[in-house]
Amino acid sequence: MARIVRSCVQSILKLVNSLIAMVGMAMVLYAIWMIKVWQRHMDELAFGGSDYPAPWFMYAFLGLGITLCVITCTGHVAAETANGCCLYLYMLFVFLLLILEAGVTADVFLNRNWEEDFPEDPSGSFTQFKDFVKSNFEICKWIGLTIVSIQGLSLLLAMILKALGPHQYYDSDDDYAPDRVALLMNAAQPPPYVVGDPVYGSKNAWNVRITEKTNK
Repeated sequence: MARIVRSCVQSILKLVNSLIAMVGMAMVLYAIWMIKVWQRHMDELAFGGSDYPAPWFMYAFLGLGITLCVITCTGHVAAETANGCCLYLYMLFVFLLLILEAGVTADVFLNRNWEEDFPEDPSGSFTQFKDFVKSNFEICKWIGLTIVSIQGLSLLLAMILKALGPHQYYDSDDDYAPDRVALLMNAAQPPPYVVGDPVYGSKNAWNVRITEKTNK
């Protein structure tokens, strides 16, 4: 029974990791698109392009997407092997990610001047993203809640899989199949052996046989 539950938890955890991987890949693709647009814009500026500060938003977006993909790979390995170290590492990554998201969300909703906490983005990608979220707040809110729920579910599944423990070939003595039990019961016992004085060489054995015949 425990083996079936463990397999189900592993399959669900892999599915949840696949959803997180899709989010990470989408963020990476969007960040690459923003970087290409920014580079095209910088190539059009013949002079003064180096005076702009670094476009931190697109690189932060790219780093976050790569981080999600790395966490997904770790979670897939942990779900496949059910190894304690991999599960602990995966849970640590997901927990730190949730803490980061909670901190940024609290700063945005509780601090009226939260925009001052971020540096200026010369590419304008941060402003475009902010305007898009404001104009589609309901959709973005549900998307964000869905992503956070998926991450929390993955953390819960990892904890359950850790509690179930790694794979075991036999959970109890009753797991042996009847045919295997019959084979074990009918297995030939090794012949007994007698401990005695060793006989060295054929000559000594021949002398022992002659002595026994003489005595008879």
